[in-house]
Amino acid sequence: MSPRSLGLALALAAAPLSLSLVTLPSTARAAAPQVKTQAPGYYRLMLGDFEITALNDTILTLPMDKLMTNTMPAKVAAALARNHQPSPTPTSVNAFLINTGAQLILVDTGLNGLAGPQAPSHLLANLKAAGYTPDQVDAVLITHMHADHIGGLMTDGQMTFPNATLYVDAAEKGHWLNAEAEAKAPADKRGGFTTAHKLLDAYAAAGKLKTFDGVTSLFPGITAIPAHGHTPGHTVYAAESKGQKILFWGDLMHVAAVQFDTPATTVQFDSDSPAAYKERAKIFAEAAKDGYWVAAAHISFPGIGHIRPKDATDGKADPKSYVWEPAQYSLGE
Repeated sequence: MSPRSLGLALALAAAPLSLSLVTLPSTARAAAPQVKTQAPGYYRLMLGDFEITALNDTILTLPMDKLMTNTMPAKVAAALARNHQPSPTPTSVNAFLINTGAQLILVDTGLNGLAGPQAPSHLLANLKAAGYTPDQVDAVLITHMHADHIGGLMTDGQMTFPNATLYVDAAEKGHWLNAEAEAKAPADKRGGFTTAHKLLDAYAAAGKLKTFDGVTSLFPGITAIPAHGHTPGHTVYAAESKGQKILFWGDLMHVAAVQFDTPATTVQFDSDSPAAYKERAKIFAEAAKDGYWVAAAHISFPGIGHIRPKDATDGKADPKSYVWEPAQYSLGE
């Protein structure tokens, strides 16, 4: 057989195989199962020589259109809708670590499952994922004593952070750990006092509960700043290193979609709503003017970013309205 004939024969023999590969129907594979979980909830950035780590504890779903005050439910619902957010609204519960190089400091501790199975706690798992263990924490800075900020202090009846000293505003301790204040509180508000005792008494008995009054330098680069109103001793904390600054807001505000645009909107959780608004207005203006980082407990995780005044590019300019600019995701160093 000539080379030409041989080539033609091989081509004809291969043709049915090639045709079958093209025309045979593919066999369907079973669909991969949906995972329905997220990656570890931590986010890190450097602030001068300080390492800041945001830790997500959980997500609460709250009826914000019913909880916001000094407004109308329809206005809250419209603000949420403009920002593509449902009501009830998923609400992050964030805590923050500051590693100064000399000390490991935790700002708030999350809810630790106190809201039930619908809001499971991930704080300790995310702390571990971020590279730390609870016994490495040297200090816990408490913005205020609502359960979603102190819930993580105790785990299974034991101090979660056995080597940490707690720091809290004297007015906050004087309210929540005060028998007279508890007795005067409405019956439906007394649970907060019980929770505060349950979570802080062990630290107090161990000599690990310290108070401060007014603007107080707690550690090099770490300052407590009173922002009373949301609770009697609500506090924000500033961390500063090499000319950079971040302010940990606690519950200075709750709903970004509503309160940046209208800071006068308050929330039922406030003990003194006018005072809370006054502090919010002051700190919003300062943060926008000075351009430092802010870290908020209930802004969508990681809750770190900047704010700026609303200007004409955002619609109608309003010197009393602000825009949230979340941190851009980075892989770090």
